[in-house]
This record gives sequence, C-alpha cells and structure tokens, in this order.
Amino acid sequence: MSSSLGAKSKHNKVMNILAEVTGGKSYKAHKYVLDHADRPAVDYGNSEIIWKRRAETTPHKTYVPLSGLCKKLASRNDQILSYFLDGSRRVFKVDDIAYSQSGGRSIIYPVIAGQIGVGCCRRIDKRVVPVKFKREFVLSMPDVADADGISGFWPATAKKLSECDELTRLGIEFSTILPYKTSKNDEKKFEDRATACVQDRMIECEKKLVAELVREGKINQNNYLVKDGSLEYRPTKGDKADKKKYQTFKNNYNWVIGASKNFNPEVCEDINGKPNPGFIADLPLYSRTPVAEYENSMLGDIKFAVWYIRLRDKTQTRTPFDGILKVEKILVTEEENECGIDSQLVDTLSAYMMNERNPVCYGSDLRWANHLYPIYLTESYVKSRYLSAESFLHLF
Repeated sequence: MSSSLGAKSKHNKVMNILAEVTGGKSYKAHKYVLDHADRPAVDYGNSEIIWKRRAETTPHKTYVPLSGLCKKLASRNDQILSYFLDGSRRVFKVDDIAYSQSGGRSIIYPVIAGQIGVGCCRRIDKRVVPVKFKREFVLSMPDVADADGISGFWPATAKKLSECDELTRLGIEFSTILPYKTSKNDEKKFEDRATACVQDRMIECEKKLVAELVREGKINQNNYLVKDGSLEYRPTKGDKADKKKYQTFKNNYNWVIGASKNFNPEVCEDINGKPNPGFIADLPLYSRTPVAEYENSMLGDIKFAVWYIRLRDKTQTRTPFDGILKVEKILVTEEENECGIDSQLVDTLSAYMMNERNPVCYGSDLRWANHLYPIYLTESYVKSRYLSAESFLHLF
C-alpha cells in the first residue's frame, strides 16, 4: 500500500487517488444515482417499536376533533412553530474497486459517494427564510480498504483527496470517508450498508444543528422546531456514559417535534394491545389520535410520545394513509415520563400543524398531501444547494 501520493496523482480524479492510496484496483464502472424518486410510502411489516401505554394527561380513547381550534388559531396573529429542519442526502454509486484476499483471489466492492445537506428555515413576519445550512461531501468505502487498520487512515485519505487539483479548483472537499462493514454475517447488500453509513452521517449533522440552535437560545416554549421525519436519534456512547451529557441530549429536544410523512401503520394498537392500522386510516379530517408512548430498544431508555393527525380528506387522496402525518415528541421531563404530555399542548401543536398544510398540489411532488408548507419550502431550499448529479459524478 502506498503511504504517499506522487506529483502525478494530484492531477488525477478521485478514484485514481483512492485506488493508489488503498492499494485497490478501480474498474471505472458505470456511475449512477442510487436514490429513488420521492414518493409517499407505507412501511408495512414488523417494527422494533414497543408500545407501552397512553402518554397524555387526558386519557382519550378515540379521535380528538380539532377543526374549531384550527380556525381559532388561524384567526390569531401568533405562532409557536418558528423553525423548520430538513436533512437530505443524495447517494451515488461511483465505482467498483477490488481488493486482494487470502489465497490470491480478489473481491469487488462498490464505492458510494454522497452529498449531505441539512438546512433550517425560520418564519419571520409570515415569511419563511433560511437561517442555517450545512453541506458535506462524503465517501463510503469497504472497511478492507484499510488493510493495516492504521489509526487516522480515513481522515488522512479524505484530506489527500481534497487536496487534489480538481477539487481544489472547484472549492470542494470530502469531509470524511465512512467505512462500511464487509463481514458475511450481514445479509444487507454492500450498497445498502454504504448508504446506511451516509444516512447515519446525515442524522449526526441534524443532531449537531439542533444542538447549535439550543445553545443559541433560539428554540423555547414559544418557538418550537418542526423536523421533517422521525426523532429517533440515537445517543452516542459518550452521551450514555455521562449522565449530564445524556440529559443534555434529551433536553435538546424539549421543544422539537418530528413530523413523518412515511410510517408503519401496523404499530398502531387498540386498547387491547392488538395492531389496528384501520384506526389510523379512518382518522377524520382535522382530527388526531390519542397519544401513545413507545420505546425503541435500539435507542436506550428514551421514551417517545406519538400521535397521528389528518391534513387531507381521504376522498381527495390516492391511499387511506395519504394526508396523514405521524407526530413525535421525546418525553424529556420527569413529569412527562410519569404522566405524559399535556393534552392541551398536544391539541395546540396539532392544530398549528394542520394549519401549515400545503396550500396547493405540486404536480412534481407525489407527497403533496402529507406536506407541511414550511417543511416543503425548507426541503426545496436544501435540495437547491446540491451540486448537480452530472457535476458531482464528473469528479470520479
């Protein structure tokens, strides 16, 4: 394995440098986008989620109508949903690379590249304006590319890539290289393992941006942040090991709610503890379900409150689950963990979100029925900052 780059390599493309530094053979394979088109999806099947009990102060057993509260709040000039966060990533297969194994044979692995964008917008005087944006270019390589297990190998390799002439000229740098596991005891395809690494990196970027907003005092009981997607953020080992850090991690989400367009309806249970997805499908317009508490065994002892709201009448949508959002909030305080969320707060947050529904049908976005308009604007802002697929793939 070569530990340094020659002068000639500085003029080469990314894959040439990677092959030289890691001792692999680049096949200059076909490059293409791995992401699928945006479309609403229902995640049928099993889930890691364990439902525990009701998680609000009023023990509702059926739907809660909120049409009247929606109209009341709409007539007022105040608003507590102030910040909107969206994390997005685009993933590309950029090459195949081979590494020698014992016995003289070689195995070919995919090289995956990703663009990560995390943006936050704020509502100011009824206008939604950008306030923060973070972008990263990353690579995901097979772990066998670091054959010697050298400490600091991946950061050093990312730095060498970023110093090549072409990236320097374009003002682009790779922030990190994410090794994906190549062990045979994982049934996932290599491409999926690499994509998962990029996804995890995006989530870490989201967590950092939320923590930044909290430190700056921008999020509070009068200024909630709505995140596009689930709040199932995993605390790091460092967070769990330090009691103070762990509580800080939880406190960061005291005034953050997640709004998911995609969800698994099978995890909705009736009062007898049996799956009842029809309870969500039949949710009336401008109503919410009761709040349930759940835990995810992969996320430690963090407890979540979850409920569903309907933004669009199902007679106007293609499936029974179009027009429904899953809403999540982390149970932070001792009172919330013991008694659940204040039902009045749940009603207020739900009504505010219902009033944010997308006012028009965007023909280019099949998820229009599930969109909150400020989230749509934030998502559009983040995606507008991407390097085009053609330009990005040309780097390799």
